[in-house]
Amino acid sequence: MTEKRPPYDLLIRGGTIIDGTKAPRFQADIGITDGRIAAIGRLDGHGADETIDATGLIVAPGFIDSHTHDDQAVLSQGLMPFKISQGVTTVITGNCGISAAPLRADMDLPMPLNLIDAPAEGRFTTFAAYLDALRHTPSSVNVAAMVGHSTLRGVTMSDLDRPATGEEIAAMRAHVEEAMAAGAIGMSTGTFYATATNATTEEIIEVGRPLGACGAVYVTHMRDESDKIMEAMEESFAIGRALGVPVVLSHHKAMHAPNFGKTKVTLPLIQETMKHQCVALDCYPYTAGSTMIRADRGMLDGRVLIASSEPHPECAGRDLADIAADWGVSKHDAALRLQPGSAIYFMMDEDDVQRVLAFDETMIGSDGIPLGDKPHPRLWGTFPRVLGHYSRDVGLFPLETAVWKMTGLTARNFGLDRRGTLKIGQHADMVLFDAATIRDAANYETPARPAEGIDTVIVNGAVTWRQGVHTGARSGQVITRMEKAAG
Repeated sequence: MTEKRPPYDLLIRGGTIIDGTKAPRFQADIGITDGRIAAIGRLDGHGADETIDATGLIVAPGFIDSHTHDDQAVLSQGLMPFKISQGVTTVITGNCGISAAPLRADMDLPMPLNLIDAPAEGRFTTFAAYLDALRHTPSSVNVAAMVGHSTLRGVTMSDLDRPATGEEIAAMRAHVEEAMAAGAIGMSTGTFYATATNATTEEIIEVGRPLGACGAVYVTHMRDESDKIMEAMEESFAIGRALGVPVVLSHHKAMHAPNFGKTKVTLPLIQETMKHQCVALDCYPYTAGSTMIRADRGMLDGRVLIASSEPHPECAGRDLADIAADWGVSKHDAALRLQPGSAIYFMMDEDDVQRVLAFDETMIGSDGIPLGDKPHPRLWGTFPRVLGHYSRDVGLFPLETAVWKMTGLTARNFGLDRRGTLKIGQHADMVLFDAATIRDAANYETPARPAEGIDTVIVNGAVTWRQGVHTGARSGQVITRMEKAAG
């Protein structure tokens, strides 16, 4: 008599497994039960409530976006098609010093805090309230959230154009303690922006004191990514040493033509520093960045493409130079008229982008801003662009390495122990894609186009994207530091 084997909830048959560890690919089936990987191997004879034929497809861990500004979007745009469609199953939020909590309803959010589009009604005064809202109204992706230092300055200080006082530092530190207790995975800073430019190194260290006892991370959009990048890096490393925590350098780059090629110096410094303390970095695979509309001269030297503008929404998708010419004003004055809003800045060299991408320890982060009809194409195309263009077409690294950079490496650096690899017991976050056809379809003219070659995306065992269509599943979970202890 043949033994009757209990069926899996979902069975993926015949795929080629790239498991997120950089190990060579192999053929296997995967059985999923209760949102977890239950078996990997030859599963002939096993039944399932649902079976997916993955013949000819790569089966990889769901991609982890190491750098997002999806803090509010995971609530207001919960289906998250711009992430799910490219295989992203987990987003790290709260970057660049900007987070959705804590905020006050009476706060007038200065740039760049307004990039997360947090409406006055329903703002979260505590980090716990924000995470509870995500649990009550799940997104289609998992969320691991950080608290932002600029947000803390905004909620605590009446004037951001100065260093914080001792009393204000203590108030901010109390907010960090609350966020850590709620499950935040770390704290980020954005000293590049006016909201935190006047924060001293000592202020950041004292505000971040609770991080060390919690095993949290310190993530930074540094003060300078151009002429003074080396000094900014040294400050970031010093903060990590003072707090005894890992440091993540956000969207590593060398901005503006006089600094092109400087990654030949920055990357060796990072590599040397890694021998003495925990340091990580991420980047996006484009020569253009995107942030709020800025009027300072350095940001306006190259091509600037307007992505969104509150006072002039009709200008989205147009070059700033053309708008300025039509209005008969300088680019500086046109930028002021267009604020608040977001823009795309062409300010990097392709050789630097490839050098940072190829650096072995570089994670992949989109840094997309989910606002308006003309966002930076990285919002929709980052991960397929790495897999298709840079891995397959340019040959920058093998596919196993590309997958590791957006899964296992990211999970390791952010302490997401149960994500990022395909192993028995892991959460069943997966993406099935065609290695021969995967590519980013989004570009600067049509930036909101789903990627090609993504067949299926699974989040916590639920099929969420299938052959170009969102299933409507919203099975994302809140990932906290406590998940590591819970197992």
